[in-house]
Amino acid sequence: MPTMTVEATGSLSTIDRDEWDALANPGWVLGEGGRLSRAAGAGPGGQPGDQAFNPFVAYDFLRALEDAGCVGGRSGWYQRHLVIKGAEGALLGAAPAYLKTHSKGEYVFDYGWADAFERAGGQYYPKLQVSVPFTPANGPRLLVGDGPDEARLLVAQALKALAEQSDASSVHATFLSPADRAAFEAEGYLMRTDTQFHFTNDGYATPDDFLAALASRKRKQVKRERRDALADGITVRWLTGDDITEDHWDAFYQFYMDTGSRKWGRPYLNRTFFSLLGERMRHCVCLMIAEREGRPIAGALNLIGSDALYGRYWGCTEDHPFLHFEVCYYQAIDFAIAHKLARVEAGAQGGHKLARGYEPTQTVSAHYIDHPGLRDAIARYLEGERAEVAAHQEYMNAALPFRRDGNRHSE
Repeated sequence: MPTMTVEATGSLSTIDRDEWDALANPGWVLGEGGRLSRAAGAGPGGQPGDQAFNPFVAYDFLRALEDAGCVGGRSGWYQRHLVIKGAEGALLGAAPAYLKTHSKGEYVFDYGWADAFERAGGQYYPKLQVSVPFTPANGPRLLVGDGPDEARLLVAQALKALAEQSDASSVHATFLSPADRAAFEAEGYLMRTDTQFHFTNDGYATPDDFLAALASRKRKQVKRERRDALADGITVRWLTGDDITEDHWDAFYQFYMDTGSRKWGRPYLNRTFFSLLGERMRHCVCLMIAEREGRPIAGALNLIGSDALYGRYWGCTEDHPFLHFEVCYYQAIDFAIAHKLARVEAGAQGGHKLARGYEPTQTVSAHYIDHPGLRDAIARYLEGERAEVAAHQEYMNAALPFRRDGNRHSE
């Protein structure tokens, strides 16, 4: 076995950008402003064994969170990124990891676990969180580039050692890719499942093709909602790349703060982050901006992957019927169809997405619990929870709005 060293770093500034991205998104190059291209020698996107580009694990996204002060400082998210280096110092593996003193901003809730352990005299925090902060989007967590499966196992092992060295009670890796799930499971992590709602582009050439796939009653509902949302002279624009200005970010930040203050009290992201995102990754961003009488009144932030559109934040300064559905869900479907993206991941929660053509999709997280008693209790709990999630997904699949003849492409 080649000589390797395992380290943890408190800042991405200590890691070479190109080396990180080669592990996080092998086969892709993120150029100036987030211009995406295939790496030299890489095959065309979508071929077997070809990893899709995920914007959230890109160096520039994670570094923007750090440089804006959304992590670190007094946030309760303290960078402990895992890196594995070869004999010559080359990066062989990595994981975006944070030592945490709370459970906020994760979207996989373990408050009950923490409360039970601390009532029993244990200390749940700090814990080691392997994720993209504030981002419930699936993607790679064990970053090994084109390395073999054994490399993922090594990173999963190293995370347990890092937790022990950091006096952390546990390791939590959330919103996993299938390959990472297999590695964590092989290393004895406990598996937890949940549900999100994703739109699947079933080869639709136009939005009308999608409408034709819906049952008649649901199709009429969608048409009515879209018509009502755009009443009163409201229009929606897609802004990407160099079309996004600081004025647009000012408007969107106002929307974001309004939603954040009403939903959870203290939004996680600051204005600086959005400027950095626009500077470094604007070509991976799609802002859906609704305007009335030339003024922005609502907006949604999406990030663009090589095969998916990821819906993240929404907000408004005027309330209009169905405008949320139009800007966040229907416009995202239109964008995915127009750009031949395979799916839209619309974020956490939201059973109301089901009637709008978003299908229940399983998400998976992995949890290593050091204390044997707590681990056994959580293992029993998760066994029952997985069964409940599976049963509920089966129930929701029966309520999908698509035509019952199974043919989504013709009447």
